[in-house]
Amino acid sequence: MPEQPEADLIVTGGRIYTSDPANEWAEALAVTGGKIVAVGTAGEVRALAGSATEILDLAGELVLPGFSDGHSHLGLGGGQAAWELPILPTDPKQAIFDKVRAWGDKLGPGEWIIGGIVGATVMDEIMNTEDLAALDAASGGRPVLLRDDSMHNRWVNSRALELMQVGPETPDPEGGTYVRDASGALTGVLHELASAVAEAAADASVADPDARNKVSLRTALQTLNSFGITSVQDAATMEYAWKALGSLEAEGEVTMWVVGSMPARNFIEAGTVGEELFGIAAGYRSAHVRPDFVKFVLDGIPMTRTSAMLRPYICHDHRHEDPDFTGTPLWTQEDLVEALELCYERGLNGKLHTTGDAAVRLVLDAVEIVRRKRGFGPIFQIAHVEFIDPADIPRFAELQVVPDASPYIWYPSVIQDSIAKQIPDETIRSSWPTKDLVGSGALLAAGSDWPCALPSPDPWTGLETLVTRRNPDPAVEGALNEAQRLTVAEAIAAFTRNPAAAMGLGEVTGMLRTGLSADFIVVDRNLFEIDPSEIHNTKVRQTWFEGRKVYELPAAGPESAEPAAGQPLGAR
Repeated sequence: MPEQPEADLIVTGGRIYTSDPANEWAEALAVTGGKIVAVGTAGEVRALAGSATEILDLAGELVLPGFSDGHSHLGLGGGQAAWELPILPTDPKQAIFDKVRAWGDKLGPGEWIIGGIVGATVMDEIMNTEDLAALDAASGGRPVLLRDDSMHNRWVNSRALELMQVGPETPDPEGGTYVRDASGALTGVLHELASAVAEAAADASVADPDARNKVSLRTALQTLNSFGITSVQDAATMEYAWKALGSLEAEGEVTMWVVGSMPARNFIEAGTVGEELFGIAAGYRSAHVRPDFVKFVLDGIPMTRTSAMLRPYICHDHRHEDPDFTGTPLWTQEDLVEALELCYERGLNGKLHTTGDAAVRLVLDAVEIVRRKRGFGPIFQIAHVEFIDPADIPRFAELQVVPDASPYIWYPSVIQDSIAKQIPDETIRSSWPTKDLVGSGALLAAGSDWPCALPSPDPWTGLETLVTRRNPDPAVEGALNEAQRLTVAEAIAAFTRNPAAAMGLGEVTGMLRTGLSADFIVVDRNLFEIDPSEIHNTKVRQTWFEGRKVYELPAAGPESAEPAAGQPLGAR
């Protein structure tokens, strides 16, 4: 056996959890040329050290594979972090009005006030002209666009409606609703594709969109690195994002694996979709950026009764609602089968948004048809999987369909409170069947859905709550379907090797195994030894991508010379 060259980097002096089922624990690993060349005991790996080898002494701390975020929205999340008014999903209406007023005071006349995320409970309250008038008063005459915690809906003021050219007689756009009160007056609440009209109006006001988008995407990647994420699937990658990623890649600033998903049809973000976008995206394929998925949206969200459900929604008599209403899928089975067959022909995979159990079944039925006809080819992911009929759970493994579990809302929260106003308790009690999916052999892959539901792509809250099914805030009581709790190891798999494989990166990253990319993180506590309720407090000390350090936690105190949290160290 030929001798190995001396390593560029050796990581030793702590515990290394590899997430490799064949070899879960190690004492050390070695890196050469950005790839792992050895994983084993400290003595075995130290033998690869040479005079130029860098030694990373862990001082007893834990190393994990770099985390994978299987469902994120880089443009929206990075734009929110870089440019926009921060609103917490727990903020009440008055706090939002106060924040809008203070933010507007810093802007020039006529500049858009854009922000989020508005919590689902507030969105339930504001479908009236009184709150529209209050938002108008807070804005100082500026247009306002606020995004909700699902990112499917918007809250705009009267000035924004004017710039959108939407008035009392304007018909609803296809696939969306300009919400009106009982008298027919506009409320400023926009559902689904009506949101795209507002986004297009706001985009038109940006003087240099390319420069702005580049900052947004850079900020997104830096933010993800700061949480230990080294691979991500963007869940709806529009042309502006491909262009920004291409520019960042050319400058060596893409510090993770990025897999994109091109919307097949019109999306909430305005822009080119379908075959034209597939062609555009192909031109941006590079070492770290992969345009490999098509995004399909099968339904909406439960809070606005646009999810396709098997059982009727709760009927609120005062709203004169149909007691048999179950929501309507946005695709027919025939159209979906045809579109999935195109994935086979184009060599693309599919990410399919389904928030209702009827939409889940529609996708599984369509996948079953194409699998029988064409065999097991493309990766198909069903995104969100909060509601799955028990009869459909084993079909994920049987059909090799990935349950993309996103966002991290499998515990009591504001958004769950809003969902419970529309979905029957019997269905809520069986929601997020994560343990059953894992037990059936499905490849459970976690994703943040950032900036939906939560203000950051923090995986540690998601990981903890997969194990506890409880809100990390002890003031929030109760648990959500506690029988579906995972072990810590199962939860780590859902944030490392599983989403990596689900993105098509299983032979590239997701585990600490010889031959894979040297993507790893150093964290400040051993997740296997602490109480699971403390996992959300985990801090990432260092993030390494392809054997180079791309993030380091700032040292405490004002004298620190380290970069601010979320800022990269740059290529070396």
